[in-house]
Amino acid sequence: MTETEPRSDVVLTAEAVTRHFPVRRGLAQLLRRQRPVVHAVDDVTVTLRRGRVTALVGESGSGKSTVARLLAQLQPPTSGRILLHGQPVAVRGGRPFRAYVRRVQMIFQDPFASLNPVHTVRYHLTRALRIHGTAGRGPAERADALHRLLERVALTPPQRYLDAFPHELSGGQRQRVAIARALGADPEVLLADEPVSMLDVSIRLGVLNLLRELTERLHLAVLYITHDIASARYFADETLVMYAGRSVEGGDSETVTQRPAHPYTRLLVGSAPDPDRITGAAPPAVPDRGDGEPPSLIRPPAGCRFHPRCPAAMPRCATDLPPRLDVGDKPGHWAACWLYDRHTAASFAGAGKGDG
Repeated sequence: MTETEPRSDVVLTAEAVTRHFPVRRGLAQLLRRQRPVVHAVDDVTVTLRRGRVTALVGESGSGKSTVARLLAQLQPPTSGRILLHGQPVAVRGGRPFRAYVRRVQMIFQDPFASLNPVHTVRYHLTRALRIHGTAGRGPAERADALHRLLERVALTPPQRYLDAFPHELSGGQRQRVAIARALGADPEVLLADEPVSMLDVSIRLGVLNLLRELTERLHLAVLYITHDIASARYFADETLVMYAGRSVEGGDSETVTQRPAHPYTRLLVGSAPDPDRITGAAPPAVPDRGDGEPPSLIRPPAGCRFHPRCPAAMPRCATDLPPRLDVGDKPGHWAACWLYDRHTAASFAGAGKGDG
């Protein structure tokens, strides 16, 4: 993206996407002629806007990285659509797909694994520039492009890093090289899959600040995947919470993290370090139960997938899948929870009084 005035339009959308992975057949499945599947992602909608960061939050195995891979077209969705500027994305292969790959770039979790250890920084960046046709026509233009990429990610002076190998760099420097490689395609979207979880705590903030600066200066649309909901509040404009392959809550980050609605989101917020609790401030309302393991995604529970662990579970939660329900008076804040359906909550409260 060029450094021009930002536009607040939608760039990339995952519209009700689902991804199921077939399980290797055993003898029982062969006899039944039925092949089970892993419900990795079910009916998830994500919207990425220019100049804004959207966080995808959830514990390991919730489907966050699968959503990113669907958006990057590394895997096809089982159902649903991927839209770029409102247009369906072409199938893999061909010129339209190559144009899509140039616009949507991914930053992986482990920068040492995502960089080839036998090649220098110069090779990694030059290859990206050549593949995507942004290297310029001559050696001088290519050298200028390499210098600009390294300067954008604060690796200066560039001459110090161009001929370095990945093992000669720190973890934070390697991740900055990975970010520079993604920027070499001149993308509109960055998909950052836990970009700081493999880095030392002391340098995570610097990388997040760099991504925020690039988002604002280049007007990128960024998907930030993390299991740390506290960093989502600091870094993201919007937050979407996932559990067991489904989205359970969404809204602007300040609202979702400070006034969480879904019981699972409350557990995530309650498990995050909070200095206010040390000073004696009142903690958020955290359910007194949330133990147990996430459900099997081969045989996910009916209804709300969180109900086996939910302290506020009602009978309907075990049978009916909750839709997105508006929460509070903040526009855009929603939760997929029957607690916010007036008729269900009222009938459950009435039954509780009768039992007493």
